[in-house]
Amino acid sequence: MQSIYFKKLKLPDKSGIYIFKYKKKILYIGKATSLRSRTRSYFSKDLIETRGPLIVDMIFKANKIEWQETESVLEALILEATLIKKHQPYYNTKEKDDKSFNYVCITKEELPKVTVVRGKNLIPELFYKIFGPYTSGVQLREAVKIIRRIFPFLDEKSKNYLEFYKQINLVPDLSDHKLYKQNIRNIILFFLGKKKQILINLRKEMKEYANLREFEKAGELKRQIFALHHINDIALLKSESSPFFSPLRSSLSTGRDPRGLKKERTLASRIEAYDIAHMSGKNMVGVMTVVEDGEVVKSEYKKFKIKTQTGANDTGALKEILERRLAHTEWPYPSLVVVDGGIAQLNAANVVLKGLEVDIPVVSVVKDERHKPKAINGKEEIVKINKGAILLANSEAHRFAIAYHKKMRNKNFLTQ
Repeated sequence: MQSIYFKKLKLPDKSGIYIFKYKKKILYIGKATSLRSRTRSYFSKDLIETRGPLIVDMIFKANKIEWQETESVLEALILEATLIKKHQPYYNTKEKDDKSFNYVCITKEELPKVTVVRGKNLIPELFYKIFGPYTSGVQLREAVKIIRRIFPFLDEKSKNYLEFYKQINLVPDLSDHKLYKQNIRNIILFFLGKKKQILINLRKEMKEYANLREFEKAGELKRQIFALHHINDIALLKSESSPFFSPLRSSLSTGRDPRGLKKERTLASRIEAYDIAHMSGKNMVGVMTVVEDGEVVKSEYKKFKIKTQTGANDTGALKEILERRLAHTEWPYPSLVVVDGGIAQLNAANVVLKGLEVDIPVVSVVKDERHKPKAINGKEEIVKINKGAILLANSEAHRFAIAYHKKMRNKNFLTQ
C-alpha cells in the first residue's frame, strides 16, 4: 500500500478500530485513540523499527483500509478483541504467542467473579464466559478497572479485601443478589459490545426500583447510566501511546543492533529487576527476575555466580551481571531495569547501559533499615506509571537472590 492512498482517506480524529485488507481478505485489525494519527503511523519511514518486519510485510500487501468509530477507547479495545477472535487475521495471530494473550473470565458461581487470566493458565471449562484474547495485559487491566467503577464486582482478591473494596465502591451491596447479577449481566453485554442494550436495561430497571420506592438502588442505576455516557478512560489513553512493539524489541526481533535508540518509553511492558546477595563478600551471587504486563514470569528468572569480585562490592557485582545479561541478545531486552539500592547502584547500571549504547531507563529501589521500600530513584513519570510492577519485580529479585545465596552457602559448607 502506498502512502498516497492513505492521504486520500479522511479518517476521523476519534477512537475506534481500523482494518487493513487485501481485496476482501482481512489482514490486520487494530484499535486507536485517534484513527487518523494511528493509521498515519503505518506510513512512517521508521516503521520497521517501531512495529517490526511482520507489520511491514502486511502494509506491503494491503490495498484497503476500513474503520469503525467508537464512543470511547475502552469500547475500541473490546471491539478489537471481538473482531480478531471472529476473523483471526493472519498478521494479528502471528504478532504474539497465544499463550501470552490475556482473557476476561466470568466464574461459574452463585455470585460470579470477574478475573483476568493469561492464555497459558486458561482452563475454559472452569468459567461461565470467556472474552478475549487481548494482546496487552496492561491495557486490559486498566479497562477492567474502568468497567469495575461502573459495574462493581467480586474478583479473586475480594475474599481478603472485601471491606476495603466496599469502601471504594469496587463491590456492590452483596445482600441484593439480584442487583449483583444484573451487574454481571451488564459486564457480559459490555464485552459483547452491546452498550445500547445495557442502557435500555438500566433505564427499565431504574424505573422498577423507583416504583418500589427503593430509591437508593434506583440511584445506583442512574449513576451507572451516567458513567456509561461519560466513560473516563484516561488510563487507556496513556497506555495507547505505547505501541505493542517497542522500538527496542523490534530491533532485536529483526536482528538489528539496538544501540542508539532514543525514543521515550514510559509504560513498561517488560521489567527486569536485579539484586545481589552475599555474606561479607562470600558466596556472592546475583539474580534477574522478570515482570511482564504486571505479572511475574518465573520461567525467565536467571542466576549469576559472581566471578569478578572478591570482596563486598555490590556495585561491581551489579555491573558484572548486567554486562553478562546484555551479552545475551537472544533474550528479549526489557523496557525498564530495576536495581536494588540507592544512587550508587542506579549510576552503576546506567554506566553499563551507556557503555554498551543501550537506551533502557533504570530505577533503583531504596530500602529502610528493615529492608522495606521507602523510595524509588529514577524518572518521576516512569516511577509513577510503573510503581506497582517495579516493587513487585524488586521484591521477587530480593527473595530469589536470598534463596540462591543460601543454597550456594549450604553447598559450599558441605564441600569444605
